[in-house]
Amino acid sequence: MREMEVLTVNGGRELFGSVRIPGAKNSVLPIMAAAVLCRGTVTITDAPVLSDVRACIRILNRIGCAVSLCGTNIRITPPANPGSSIPHELMRSMRSSLFFLAPMLARTGRAEICMPGGCRLGARPIDMHLDGLAHMGAEITEKQDGSWLLRAENGLKGTEIGLRFPSVGATETLLMAACTAHGTTVLHNAAQEPEVVDLARFLQSAGAQISGVGTPELCITGTDFLFGTQYAVCPDRITAATVMCAVAGCGGEVLLTNIRCGDVQSITQLLERAGCSFVPLGKDAAVIASHGRPRAPGSWKTGVHPDFPTDAAPLAAAALLRAEGESAVTDSVFENRFACADGFCRMGAQAQVSGRTLRLNGVPELCGAHVTAPDLRGGAALVLAALQAQGTSVIAGTEHINRGYENIAALFSRLGASVTAAEKQQEVSGMAE
Repeated sequence: MREMEVLTVNGGRELFGSVRIPGAKNSVLPIMAAAVLCRGTVTITDAPVLSDVRACIRILNRIGCAVSLCGTNIRITPPANPGSSIPHELMRSMRSSLFFLAPMLARTGRAEICMPGGCRLGARPIDMHLDGLAHMGAEITEKQDGSWLLRAENGLKGTEIGLRFPSVGATETLLMAACTAHGTTVLHNAAQEPEVVDLARFLQSAGAQISGVGTPELCITGTDFLFGTQYAVCPDRITAATVMCAVAGCGGEVLLTNIRCGDVQSITQLLERAGCSFVPLGKDAAVIASHGRPRAPGSWKTGVHPDFPTDAAPLAAAALLRAEGESAVTDSVFENRFACADGFCRMGAQAQVSGRTLRLNGVPELCGAHVTAPDLRGGAALVLAALQAQGTSVIAGTEHINRGYENIAALFSRLGASVTAAEKQQEVSGMAE
């Protein structure tokens, strides 16, 4: 027997109130890894307190960094001689462990890693990371246990690199690697997501010489070292999308503060097609409102920024389970983005996955059910479905949700929803479904 946390949701309530959007998960994790490049203390403010952040702290501690977490502030002091390897169990704790590859290699001339963990969304190769580092002079050896040893004893060298796809992770790895490389690196077809921009701004605040930030071409001139700095993480656009999609599905009116409206434009456009209203209030606040059942917005697909973000696809799908009409979303990034569809159907939704496409035929009403979160955003989508459902839903697998949301129960409880988190004793094999 073991204790498992589950969420219990009594649905069918509209949402009202206000939410301050926390700092972005997908920004803070690469920034924490990039702190290893610095010769001085880094203070990160407005950091979300997530299980992935705590996993990142464990990795920092393992390679010799002194780390303190006080509220939403993280202080990181790298050692003069950081470690160059991460144990397999820490690498497999999250996908973002890969971000330590470039900082360790740049600081020590050596890095040893294995395949990182993370949500099971389909193939998530790291070849673009490794190929780019090889172009910068790293010698790469694949070991018999499936891990990789990278060496660059004389330092990395600036070069021109063209990414075959604007991968966020590969862009961030090579951006970090180039900051202290010898010479200039030009990165073509770079990702332009707000989190990539945030990492670049952090590196600039620590003394990195980067031009072209926010464009597909980054030019980085290496410096001898980066220094300590203080930096505030940008707002989490996917948490904002989570609240917006919850209001779209449940109805109600919510004030969002600490939001960058431009970062969620593709999401607001879709929700407006579904009948929601989104009204910006100044540069960092907005009101999202919805009344009655949503309208099906037709078909749409995800893509690289500024297109609709893949992480928001299951959330938007959850908002449309009761929409009038048919809609379909295709994810162009991951082949298994919609593992949450089975949970939707358990709640009475008409949802069908075909390849990378999720097709929805809106139903008037959802019903409570026992479901399990398959991954981070799919788990959050099941919470949104449960908020709309009549009756009680129990959601297991909350360890996935906790990777991206500090306290999703409190987030929606403050808006009038009935959501509680509790330990529940289960068999070792997990909740029976």
